[in-house]
Amino acid sequence: MEKVDHIGIAVKSIEEALPYYTESLGLKLLHIEDVPSEKVRVAFIDSGNVTLELLQPSDETSTIHSFIEKKGEGIHHIAFGVSSIQERLDELKAKGVQLIHEKAKAGAHGAQVAFIHPKASRGVLYELVDKTGGVK
Repeated sequence: MEKVDHIGIAVKSIEEALPYYTESLGLKLLHIEDVPSEKVRVAFIDSGNVTLELLQPSDETSTIHSFIEKKGEGIHHIAFGVSSIQERLDELKAKGVQLIHEKAKAGAHGAQVAFIHPKASRGVLYELVDKTGGVK
């Protein structure tokens, strides 16, 4: 794990949540995009040393929709930046770490992403993010 890449925050509506971050806290909106593979719309916010990622479900089958229904809005995951994501996944699997994804998939900004199961990490959902070459 190279660094914390971002913190994912589940929200019902980016448009309703965004003013808190940009106006109240004075943070800068970097980018908004749809991520069809995860059925979410995301907004990236620069908070200085780590990016915040607001996650809005794009439909009721999104895992973010289910998360909000069960737990409400709030922190969803912490993402670690990695290189050679498939090697990292293979290493974790060899160490017996339970994964949600054994193969990386398309994420925001053309990155490759995969999630570690929260059962492996005492209830915390971790995402691995590889921005070194796009989806392979």
